[in-house]
Amino acid sequence: MGNFYQENGLSKKKQPEHVEDEGKMWPQILAILIVSLGPFTNGVLFCWSSPFTLVITRDKENYDITEEEASYFIVLQPVGMIIGSTFFFKIAELLGRKKAVIFLALPHTITWIITIFARSKWEFYAARIIAGIADATVFCSVPPYVGEISTPTVRGFCGNTPTFILYGGQLIITVLGSYLDVQTTAYICIGIPILFAVLVSLLPESPYQLIKDGKFEEAKKAIKWFRRKTDVEQDFLDMKTDVERQISESAQWKDLWTIISNRRALRAGAFLRFSQQLSGVSVFNAYTQPIFAKAGGNISPQISSMIFLGVIWILNLFCSPAVEKFGRRPSYFYSILICGVILIGLAGYFVVDQYQMADVTSLNWFPLAGLLTWTVFYSFGLGVVPTLMLGELFSASIKSKGLCVLIAAFGLSVCLTTLMFHQLTSNIGMYSPFLVYGICCLLSAVLTLKWVPETKGKTLEEIQQALKK
Repeated sequence: MGNFYQENGLSKKKQPEHVEDEGKMWPQILAILIVSLGPFTNGVLFCWSSPFTLVITRDKENYDITEEEASYFIVLQPVGMIIGSTFFFKIAELLGRKKAVIFLALPHTITWIITIFARSKWEFYAARIIAGIADATVFCSVPPYVGEISTPTVRGFCGNTPTFILYGGQLIITVLGSYLDVQTTAYICIGIPILFAVLVSLLPESPYQLIKDGKFEEAKKAIKWFRRKTDVEQDFLDMKTDVERQISESAQWKDLWTIISNRRALRAGAFLRFSQQLSGVSVFNAYTQPIFAKAGGNISPQISSMIFLGVIWILNLFCSPAVEKFGRRPSYFYSILICGVILIGLAGYFVVDQYQMADVTSLNWFPLAGLLTWTVFYSFGLGVVPTLMLGELFSASIKSKGLCVLIAAFGLSVCLTTLMFHQLTSNIGMYSPFLVYGICCLLSAVLTLKWVPETKGKTLEEIQQALKK
C-alpha cells in the first residue's frame, strides 16, 4: 500500500572523504512497521464484504438486507476512495506528513463504530464509503512519509512491508468472518486504529517535511533518530539541496501534463494502477468465496479463500528482495505476462465446464490450483511494484496533486473491474471476466516496457532527473 519507501531525496553526491558512519537501519524499519498498521486496517476493510455479505443477507433477525442491496458493499468502497482523493490531498498538504498519517485513524474508527451499530443498508453504505475515504487517506499519507524517512537500502528489502501487512489484514478478516458475527469482529478491530494513532504520534516528523517547513534543527534531529548517526550534517545538507530544488519547481495542476517528468510519472503511475486492477486482483479478493463456490471442488469456499489469501500474504514476505534484485520493470513485465497466460487458461476451464464440452469432474481442483499459481506470479511483480513506486515518481512540489490523480485512478479502476466482473458473469458466464483480464494482462506486458521507468536503487532526486531525460 508503491514505493512506500523512498529515501528522503538524499542524493549520492558530496560524500565525505573520511570513513562515513553508516548509521543504523532498525529505527526506519520500526517506523515502517508502525505506520503499516494503517494499511493493515485498509486490508481488513477491503475484504470485509467477502465473508460478511453472505452473513448479513442470511441474518433476517438483525438485518433486512437483500443480496441485491448487499452487492453494493463492494462497489461503494472504491467510490469513497475517489471522493476522498478529491480533498484529502489538500488536507495532507496542510497537516504535513506525520499528522496526515495520524489522521488515517479517524475514518477507520468511524467505519467500525458505524458497523457496530448498523442495522440498515444505508448505515452499511455509509461505512463502506468512509472506508473508501480511508483508502484515499492511506495512499496520500503513508507512501510519502515512509518514502521520506527510509534510505534506498531499507527501501530495497523493507519497502513492501505495508503491502505485506495489508494482505495480512485481508487474510485476518477472512478468518474472522468465517467464525464471528459482524459486531464481534468490529469490536475486535476498532482497537487497531486507536493503537495506530498512539504509536505514530511517538515517531518523528519526516525530515523532508521539516526542511520544507524551514525547521532545520528539528530536521537534523529527525535524521539522527531515523539513521542513528553521530554526524548528520552532510546528510542534512544533501537533503536540503534536493528539497529546495524540488520545491522550487512549479506545482500547478497543469504542470502534471505540461512538464515532461510529471507527465511521464503520471502516465506510469496510472498505467500501473489500471493494469494491476485489470489483472482481476480486487475482484478475486472481494469475490473469492463466490468464485470457488461456482467452481465447485472438494474444498469448501471458506477454506479455499483462506488458502488463496494466505498464499498471497506469505509470498509477499519474499517478493521485495526478488523485485530489488531483478528491478521494478522486469519484475512487473514477467509477472503480468505469466498472469495473463494463467487467466486465459482458467477461462478455458470455465468455458469447457459451462458448455459441457467435456467432463471436468476430475479437474475440479484446477480453479484453486490455477488461482494459487496466479498468486505466485502476481506477488512477484503485480502485487508489489504499483504500490512500491507510488511514492517514488513525483517530486516534492507536485507529489500531493500527483497522488490525488493516481488514487482517483485506483478507485475508478477498482469500480470498473468489480462492475465488469458482475456484469460479465451474470450475462455471459464465469469464463468471460477471466478471458478479459487475461487479454488485458498480455497487452499491459507490452506497454510495461514502454511506460514504466526503472527506479531500483535510486534516490528521489535521481528518479526525477531520469524522468526528464
